[in-house]
Amino acid sequence: MVRSIQKYLFWFLTLIFSLGFFLSCTKQGSKTLLFVGSFTDKKLGEGIRVYDFNSQTGEAQLKFTFDSIINTSFLKLSPKSKYLYSVVDSQMEYHGKIAAFEVDSVNYKLKFLNVQDSGGRNPAHLEIDKTGEFLVNSNYSDPSLSVFKINKNGSLNSYNQVIRFKDSSIIESRQESAHIHSSNFSPDGRFLFAQDLGSDKIRSFRFNRNQKDSILKNKNKIKVKSGSGPRHFTFHPNGKLGYGIAELNGKITAYAYSNGSLTFIEDYQSYELKQDIYRAADIHISPDGKFLYTSNRGPEEDSIAIFSINEVNGKLSLVGYEPTYGKHPRNFAISGDGNFIFVANQFSNNITIFKREIKTGKLIKLPKEILVNQPASIQIATYKDE
Repeated sequence: MVRSIQKYLFWFLTLIFSLGFFLSCTKQGSKTLLFVGSFTDKKLGEGIRVYDFNSQTGEAQLKFTFDSIINTSFLKLSPKSKYLYSVVDSQMEYHGKIAAFEVDSVNYKLKFLNVQDSGGRNPAHLEIDKTGEFLVNSNYSDPSLSVFKINKNGSLNSYNQVIRFKDSSIIESRQESAHIHSSNFSPDGRFLFAQDLGSDKIRSFRFNRNQKDSILKNKNKIKVKSGSGPRHFTFHPNGKLGYGIAELNGKITAYAYSNGSLTFIEDYQSYELKQDIYRAADIHISPDGKFLYTSNRGPEEDSIAIFSINEVNGKLSLVGYEPTYGKHPRNFAISGDGNFIFVANQFSNNITIFKREIKTGKLIKLPKEILVNQPASIQIATYKDE
């Protein structure tokens, strides 16, 4: 009898413990935050917004706005999403800046840390190495790359190095000089590749994190097709492939990557329809590495192109096109779980939210959207509740 009571007591206590653990885990949960950077018409305005995204309802609730700042048109989260960095004063006649913020995910806020001169006019893109120790900025109008050491508290030192470029290509209205539009660290972290829209080159450098001044060394360049205008680039999760989007000819180029070298595989048209002028913009790969997406900004087609990826040979196969339900999709982002895509339609002042079909790669527009003035850049991160 006593043994029977002890047995039942043991199972009862086990059940209570398990239930408590389950409720504890449920209470802890997690939250997904969207960080949206915007153009502010070259005057002080509401530049960065933080939204709480509900993956069950597809709704995004505005939680925080960083005001009195100019043209925060590109954002970048640190590798662990603890810090957020933003270009400031982009597309102005004077030097731009790079601002650092600490993310307070509990209270849905950003804490301003500091700001540094970008080393040139019109900062357009930010890249951070996997260790979170270095940030590289791309200046478009004063064609250059500037390198910043990131402090342990997330703030930025003044730039350690600025590399400036002089070059041009065949489209006089857009390629009268070099224009550095973006940069990406290689999957092995040993090289940096910069997209030069103005001179039709991909510029590569060896990354020397232990150097004090010459952090980027051994300049090299890959010539791409004249008049193409390389804009953005992404590496495949397998570390063996890379894909670039060219703004001026609207094409995607697939490369094989190995030991600091990019080898051409094939070109693909990003647009569904032939255009007199192309404005291809952004490019991303799904977290599982199976699908590639690009954005096309008019003039006659505002769309997301969808391709499946052959992970063996790097070639792409067209899946289809999806309208962005807005004008001028400058930037888009894929959620970490791969279930959602958020598209920033700059000229129609809205962010379209798509549910992504994991197996087919196709997109389904959700009924809710985010209304925000001139959205230009989106970052996404999921945080555990504390």
